[in-house]
Amino acid sequence: MRFLANIALRNLFRNKLRTIVAIVAIAVSVLVVVFTRGLIGGFIESSFSLYVHYDTGHIKIVNEEYKQKERLLSLAYPVDGFANTGLAEMKQEINELENIEMVIPRIKFGATVSTEDELVQMMGWGVNPQKEIAFTNVEKEIVEGRMVESAKREVVMGTVLLNKLQKKVGEDVTILYNTSFNSFKGATFKIVGRIESALGLLNEQVFYTPLDVAQHLLYMDDQATELLLVTNNLEQSAQIVPEVNELLEQRGVGDKYVVNAWNEGSAFIQMMLVASDIYNFIYIFLVILSAFVVINTLVMIVKERTQEIGMMAALGLKSKDILSLFLLEGAAMAVTGSFLGAVGGGLINYYLAQIGIDYSAAMETMGQDILVNPIIYPSFEAEHMIYAFVLGVIVTTLTSIIPARRAAKLNPTEALRQI
Repeated sequence: MRFLANIALRNLFRNKLRTIVAIVAIAVSVLVVVFTRGLIGGFIESSFSLYVHYDTGHIKIVNEEYKQKERLLSLAYPVDGFANTGLAEMKQEINELENIEMVIPRIKFGATVSTEDELVQMMGWGVNPQKEIAFTNVEKEIVEGRMVESAKREVVMGTVLLNKLQKKVGEDVTILYNTSFNSFKGATFKIVGRIESALGLLNEQVFYTPLDVAQHLLYMDDQATELLLVTNNLEQSAQIVPEVNELLEQRGVGDKYVVNAWNEGSAFIQMMLVASDIYNFIYIFLVILSAFVVINTLVMIVKERTQEIGMMAALGLKSKDILSLFLLEGAAMAVTGSFLGAVGGGLINYYLAQIGIDYSAAMETMGQDILVNPIIYPSFEAEHMIYAFVLGVIVTTLTSIIPARRAAKLNPTEALRQI
């Protein structure tokens, strides 16, 4: 085998330009795979994180009727405990489940502010400030002022939203809203913080207010529109859902509430999970395209060296040895090209992971209910480089079998006749 390997390496340098072109083709395709995988991985990871923090939690509990009308932000179908007795007992029993670390209630409701020029539509989030900070780290998004405090009629708003309202931190704002009894009311809040976020939802649409204040104003004492559960392992959330459902069934409210893991409750997340599987086939297709260059190179080598192949066969070299010889040549190009491409793609991802890629202009038309960060930071992971390297080597080497078999099947007598 060592003898064949030496011949294979020497043969690669017979036509250096052709060999270099084949290696470059493999390197470029593997580089593209590493870069694309890093870019898509970074995008999906960022999007999943945003959905978990601002929409689904690790596990989300909502009223079944509310689930069907969620976009309307109806307050008529709250999460109000086991027997309409309030959240306190329900939160306590869920917290006692082995794998649950935190229970976070939220109230999401529609609101309006009237300015001199227009009616500004908004979405209010009644939150427990301490739990919200612990789970989403929203404090890092506040560039002026502070987060709201419980029992105080305060709000925190995004920069764009404040500009629409022509308001500043420290000023008061009167907000109109519908209560759970569908009565139209208004209340005045003090603006105590300003959010500057790349996420349009936080910057342009949502305002935070204390949960207890929202419950009082909306006539939803000890109620919420959703409960977010934080588990000790995000990836194991789906296995914890049956435990939560069992508890609800035991307390007689199994049919009243819907319990979904983070990857079940959002159509966008489900679409991304399917897309990530589809991308794996695209990566393979990219490498196969480059492998055609290797096939073409080896076919030309076989044609040019037909007489030489016949001579080796006449001198006793077996068909399997000739097959191995050409496979080694293809494998050498595959390993070299894949290594260069994997390293090159890794360096590109490492650089872009620091500065990000700004897609703000392309995402301006996306709805604010799509939680996507307009600045994407590709993920720099050894896994992407190893995956692309192995994929390049395996696919290219396997495709080399086609010309290698052609060389192995040559009849020595007929081959020697060709000049």
